[in-house]
Amino acid sequence: MQGIANIAKTPELKQRLLFTVLMLAVYRIGVHIPAPGVDGGALQSFWNSTQGTLFDYLNLFSGGALERFSIFALGIMPYISASIILQLLTVVLPALERLQKEGEMGRKKINQYTRYLTIPLCLVQSFMIGVWMESKPGGLVLVPQPGIYFKLLVMVTLTAGTVFIMWLGEQITERGIGNGISLIIYAGIVAGFLPSTYSTLEQVRAGDMGALIALGLVVFMVLVVGAIIFCERGQRRIPVHYAKRIVGRKMFQGQQSNLPLRINTAGVIPPIFASSLLVFPATIGSFFPWDFLRGIQDSLAPGGLLYNIVLVGLIIFFCYFYTAILFNPEDVADNMKKFGGYVPGIRPGQNTAVYIDRVLSRLTLIGAIYVSIICVIPLFLIGKFNVSFYFGGTSILIVVGVALDTVSQIESHLLMRNYDGLMGKQKRVRGRRD
Repeated sequence: MQGIANIAKTPELKQRLLFTVLMLAVYRIGVHIPAPGVDGGALQSFWNSTQGTLFDYLNLFSGGALERFSIFALGIMPYISASIILQLLTVVLPALERLQKEGEMGRKKINQYTRYLTIPLCLVQSFMIGVWMESKPGGLVLVPQPGIYFKLLVMVTLTAGTVFIMWLGEQITERGIGNGISLIIYAGIVAGFLPSTYSTLEQVRAGDMGALIALGLVVFMVLVVGAIIFCERGQRRIPVHYAKRIVGRKMFQGQQSNLPLRINTAGVIPPIFASSLLVFPATIGSFFPWDFLRGIQDSLAPGGLLYNIVLVGLIIFFCYFYTAILFNPEDVADNMKKFGGYVPGIRPGQNTAVYIDRVLSRLTLIGAIYVSIICVIPLFLIGKFNVSFYFGGTSILIVVGVALDTVSQIESHLLMRNYDGLMGKQKRVRGRRD
């Protein structure tokens, strides 16, 4: 309670939190504003017949907007897809690689390119949605007046909705607390917890699920959350010694420090990226009634063997890829050498960079395996016990990870103003970047 009271004593932090809550409220209001030109009753009937399919998974990342076909039906996924494409291109295109190394200015330029790329991705995806809705899926007439004007209306509406969400996320990042894009995904997932919990309770009440099984699932999810918190805060500390230095007429004594390397340096980005890439081909397969596309859709159904294998492979790839983007062992070794730092038993310079890279590679493998287990095991339970996708490992990883980062930022604001953290004087909640 003391930590919450300290928030009220910090005007800037209180203003940032209020701004964040208001922006997320605007997003949740937009989720309930339907896009024009669609029969809401027919859409609800179609959605009731697709429970437990790919559409549930797509609906998860749109925060329930796809189910209502609201102005935010595309969600933030086109922006995430654009970010994936740009980050993959940094490895191929030297110009983007140079931009990435230019620090803050280069990052802003790449973010601008990501915004530009988001718009054509939105237009393509919204056009495909319009074509699919006119095709009478499930034998239902979802669009009373199909035609080119409906497609154009859908393209403009959904693209504008995603651009607005993108703007909301950037405003939260700059003027609020936490990463705006991550918090928008977080809000969408959390909003589905209550109806999913109610649906599970109805299954127990109807006898479709045993009470012991439901209790076992609750215990399992608690254990999963505990494991996520433990691993997200876990780190390997490499000891670093600094020799005596003379700067001007002053001599600085040698110091001992450490270089913390996290088990999961990439955070929630790998499962988000992996899920986005897996959903994309399956989504195309659901829009067009071609046999080979439907075969892809069936093969990549969440919980299937091929889906799990590809998901694990993509998670491991993105764990290494994004860690390489965030952490450069050569730059760290050069900075250590510049300030007289060295790892005991390792020569400064290139040898230190090789040592750090070797340790980081092993940690990343452990982190990738941990993330893969968290994301895959619940999918087996979902398929076996018919639990909602909101209880999937990816969503829990996102929720816990984003919550840890946000609480860590709140505590940083409190500590900068000489207040105790949320957990008091002796404890502090570490985020994934601490």
